Amino acid sequence: MNLLASVLRTVVPLLAGWILTVTGALGIEADSTVVAGGITAAVTLAYYTLLRLAEELASRIGWEPGRLIAGLFLGWARPPAYEQPTATVPVRVHFDKEALRLDVGEALRRAAQDVERRRP
Repeated sequence: MNLLASVLRTVVPLLAGWILTVTGALGIEADSTVVAGGITAAVTLAYYTLLRLAEELASRIGWEPGRLIAGLFLGWARPPAYEQPTATVPVRVHFDKEALRLDVGEALRRAAQDVERRRP
């Protein structure tokens, strides 16, 4: 679901910027493909930035309808929620058997402690 939300929230502003540019809705006429591309990028950036700011402001003041409307104009009703990566424990590796045995033993001890802490 996060992937779909993030893709839609990228594609919808791009389409909106392109539509606003090619239809001349802003009163800007662009003949050159290069100029039209640059204008489209600028309009898209402005569109996305203004709607993200509106969404953030509505969220901070607790105005849910405003946040929802801004989100819908971005292509998805709310920002995607990305999962935090899990923490890893560094393990030193030595090339002699005794040191390796000690390191593996330490890693297993830490893993067991983590399991114990997470038990209800």
